[in-house]
Amino acid sequence: MKTFKKIMGRLLLGVLIIVLVLAAGAFYYFKSYLPGTVAQQSFPQTDGEIQLAGLDGEVNIYRDAMGIPHIYAETAHDLFFAQGYVHAQDRFWQMDSWRHIGSGELSEMFGEGQVETDAFLRTLGWRKTAEAELAQLDPESLAILNAYTEGVNAYLKDHGDTALSLEYAVLGLLSPDYVIEPWEPVHSLTWGKAMAWDLRGNMGDEIERAELLKVLTPEQLAYIYPEYPKDHPVIVNKIGEGETASVDTQTPNLDYSSLNLDAITYNASLLDPVLGPLGDGIGSNSWAVSGTLTDTGMPYLVNDPHLGIQMPSIWYQVGLHCVEKTEACPYQVAGFSFAGVPGVVIGHNDRIAWGFTNVGPDVMDLYIEKVNPENPNQYEFNGEWVDFESYEETINIVGGEPITMTVLKTRHGPVISSTYGLTKDVGDPEDKEFVPFKDRVGGVELPEQYVVALAWTALTPSTPFEAIWGFDKAQNWEEFREAASGFHVPAQNLLYADVEGNIGYQMPGDVPIRKNGDGTLPVPGWTDEYDWVGFIPFEELPYTFNPEEGYIVTANNQVNPWDYPYLITKDWDYGYRAQQIVNRIESAPGKIDKAYLQSMQGDSTDLNAQSIIPVWSEIEYADATANEAHALDLMKNWDTVCNADSQACAVFEYFWWNLDQNTLNDNLPEKNSVSGGSQNFETFRLLLPEPDNFFWDDTTTEDVVETRNDIFIASLVETVSQMEDQYGKDPAKWPRWGELHTATFENQTLGKSGVFLIEDLFNRGPFETSGGQSIVNATGWDVGTGFFVDWLPSMRMIVDFNNLNDSLTVHTTGQSGHAYHPHYIDMAPLWAGVEYYPMWWDQDSIIADAEGHLVLKP
Repeated sequence: MKTFKKIMGRLLLGVLIIVLVLAAGAFYYFKSYLPGTVAQQSFPQTDGEIQLAGLDGEVNIYRDAMGIPHIYAETAHDLFFAQGYVHAQDRFWQMDSWRHIGSGELSEMFGEGQVETDAFLRTLGWRKTAEAELAQLDPESLAILNAYTEGVNAYLKDHGDTALSLEYAVLGLLSPDYVIEPWEPVHSLTWGKAMAWDLRGNMGDEIERAELLKVLTPEQLAYIYPEYPKDHPVIVNKIGEGETASVDTQTPNLDYSSLNLDAITYNASLLDPVLGPLGDGIGSNSWAVSGTLTDTGMPYLVNDPHLGIQMPSIWYQVGLHCVEKTEACPYQVAGFSFAGVPGVVIGHNDRIAWGFTNVGPDVMDLYIEKVNPENPNQYEFNGEWVDFESYEETINIVGGEPITMTVLKTRHGPVISSTYGLTKDVGDPEDKEFVPFKDRVGGVELPEQYVVALAWTALTPSTPFEAIWGFDKAQNWEEFREAASGFHVPAQNLLYADVEGNIGYQMPGDVPIRKNGDGTLPVPGWTDEYDWVGFIPFEELPYTFNPEEGYIVTANNQVNPWDYPYLITKDWDYGYRAQQIVNRIESAPGKIDKAYLQSMQGDSTDLNAQSIIPVWSEIEYADATANEAHALDLMKNWDTVCNADSQACAVFEYFWWNLDQNTLNDNLPEKNSVSGGSQNFETFRLLLPEPDNFFWDDTTTEDVVETRNDIFIASLVETVSQMEDQYGKDPAKWPRWGELHTATFENQTLGKSGVFLIEDLFNRGPFETSGGQSIVNATGWDVGTGFFVDWLPSMRMIVDFNNLNDSLTVHTTGQSGHAYHPHYIDMAPLWAGVEYYPMWWDQDSIIADAEGHLVLKP
């Protein structure tokens, strides 16, 4: 027996040694070999000369101190060829991932775990729509795409696997059969569909309203989905000489109590890991100030688009310069591009500048389609059975067998639900107070069998990039508007300024006109009663040019004036950021200069706190503990600015988290729990003056009806208890806001693998940040999830029309997509501190600041 024990002991010791050796090897591989030897293989050449087939002439590429390329070429072809080349040099993994998302081909890259995601993407049909767009491009646009594609493939010709990016070393372990394919023009266009989804608008709100109507009355729902506040700014203040109109928004008389939308919610959530969830703060800020208000007598244009946090930055900064500006080569432009797409999306040329914020128009409607019980291949339309349109899609899986799926479409769009089942009313029918929803609102029954189809403007062929290429060469307001008329989806607030001193605004996009309904709820599809009958004509979309106020502010707030004759959406951001931007412009101590604009972009004032904290003056809480009294004093004496070093902000945001949840969550289904943000801000503005409102009562307590004051006190007690449990009873040790509110930049694919050795290769952070939800410095977080930043100002830009070379900018991570490259994360400390670097324009300044000069020769 002793001999057996010795043998087993030695065997176990041997196994342990092998495990430790393997673990040590893995640790060395991921912590030393990959970051050191392998990572540097992907660092691109930025100096010297490279000879490439396909160029018309010599191209000069200067990389400034931040690693940003400024490209000078003789022809438009060579300009976009070189842009494709440098995109591939710095960001090909990002480009490769994005094209697989856009085409619904993630399984070809990452395996069978992405089949569901691919199936939903194929159902939406982004690739098919992009292929139709490609066939419709005008010759100039097609030439831009083809030249760009040639440049990408010129780089791929001489580089592969780890020479393209470190991620391919890890992918080789996970998906050894994966093969990098050449770039195609359609890959650029599919990213337009992905961005349209990212900025998609109110489909989630339609679903949530239908779910909430199972447990709330329409009157109660109006607190959760308030109207846009009349005391907050709209972008365009007037449409004409006293013109007034009303919009017929008759909603369907439908029983939503048995409507099952879980499958749609689940399907949409499949895209969250790769594109990011749609948060309350997905949007942006922009404002233009005319020379009458500025220190130079010329306009400033300011923009910071808010998008999901990611690594690398969603933006790739670039300068595109024709050596001699001619009709054949009309580009002198600098700004921000998408890796994978030619041109500059946001920026300025030699005459004009433009910025984007999301309009968020209601361009998605869910149609409940009645399915034939005797033939599931048919649905009803106006009393007749019609065949579903159907086609097959094949999903190829790296290392596995392909899967075939069938996509169904109705006259409204693709079927995005996978259920025919019914759900029940929420509540107990045995309860004497239970009333079915259909009886409460006089609703009609749902069909016995149904599916849900999506009508969405992005599924009609039209690419935003043709409009963007028009902006890149536009020379004045008229040419800018002409290009904007081709910007169909996703509709953006287009802010404008120019060298003549003008400022302007144009809303573009295809916004449906509905025969009936207001787009806030799913509607019957078995009749044409709720069909779209056209789109708002471009000439009747809101715009303004040199408004008398001397400024234009867009922050996803309501676009149209109150007398506008069309419905754009019912689901605006509620205008808290817009209000604070207007406050800052109108309270400027003198002429507005760049330093003041920088302070505005970093403004961390929480207007929600300014509504919430004064309520404590109406509440007596004699039994407060010392720490509760201390927390209350911190909030009452706080300036409501959420800087990273503010302990009072940390206490308030903890309190707001608890107050928001304690007030609303007991009245809502779990899947519809609150997340904070401007919608909740406005809900509380309505509730605070009504201390006995239905929502204040805690439905989980028996035999007591709570009031506003009770919930405030309970939330304070809970906040202090959390602080004491997590940080100790000494308030001096309670955290500053920046310690709670940090930004960690994660690679959108491998950075979320769940394997720390892989994640550590690519993710960077945390970085302490100021700001917060629905604050101008919009570093978003979600109540119920965490204080960590999940969406953010993805770049900041200040264009100075007194001297374009004095413009300033920053984006989030770094110019390079290569882990361990000096420009991989060098911008993040600047971004977190709301600091900037020069947005160089003059060639002499670019050359003087250049750290690299690459010459491409034919």
